[in-house]
Amino acid sequence: MKITTIDRRWIFLFILIGVGLPLMLPLGFKLEVTPNVQTVYNLIESTPENKVVLLSFDYDPASKPELHPMAFGIIKHAIDRKQKVACLALWPMGSQMVDDVYQNLKKEMPDIEYGRNFINLGYKAGGIVTIQAMGKNLKNVFPSDANGTPITNYSILNSIHTLKDFAWICSFSAGTPGLKEWIMVAKDKYNIPVTGGTTAVSTPGFLPYLNDQNQLTGLLGGLKNAAEYEFLIQRKGTATAGMDAQSVAHIIIIAFIVLGNVAFFVSKKRKKD
Repeated sequence: MKITTIDRRWIFLFILIGVGLPLMLPLGFKLEVTPNVQTVYNLIESTPENKVVLLSFDYDPASKPELHPMAFGIIKHAIDRKQKVACLALWPMGSQMVDDVYQNLKKEMPDIEYGRNFINLGYKAGGIVTIQAMGKNLKNVFPSDANGTPITNYSILNSIHTLKDFAWICSFSAGTPGLKEWIMVAKDKYNIPVTGGTTAVSTPGFLPYLNDQNQLTGLLGGLKNAAEYEFLIQRKGTATAGMDAQSVAHIIIIAFIVLGNVAFFVSKKRKKD
């Protein structure tokens, strides 16, 4: 079978295999970790044990493929470092995203205990107004968790009264309200370290907060940065699988382009001869 007359369905089959296999069995190609990702990792590494941290799930299922791996990786890292994780949502579907991450965490970390080192405070409308209110009294804003149980029933928030009591804050942000609002209140007003994860298309808009104003302590932008974070915590997750599949697909496409061009020029030369 000549390469110049190959049925395009063979190419589609190669692409299917090249994308499908890494998704099922991540290869874990070595990645160069960018400074912003390393900064997020260092923030969690340097936070003392038993400190309570706050993560805001400001996205819905449309952004799940990019932001879910970040959320899983950062929460797992924080709990591995014996920090306590409180989660909330400024988007209506965010609370369900928290529950999904928690259920997956339980599979890998069966010792995780709800109410002791993890809690889902649920969704609260209001955006920046809600964040400002938390700066005054957290338990007035979130008197109960996502299940309706009073948060005083759990030990995780015994030492937390306002935003200022959290060691750091992270927003997984797909838009507004999201990371920008957390920066405006938590960082600018209370000087709490703020980090975050954003979709790739949103990342350029947050670079000035990193480079010019130093208002962000690192940033994960898109699936590639999520894969870099998985590399740092030595876990091959969905971000690693996604990047592996993308890399293999690119290699296959480039290979066919090269073979097609070689075959074209060889065929052309033979016709001249």
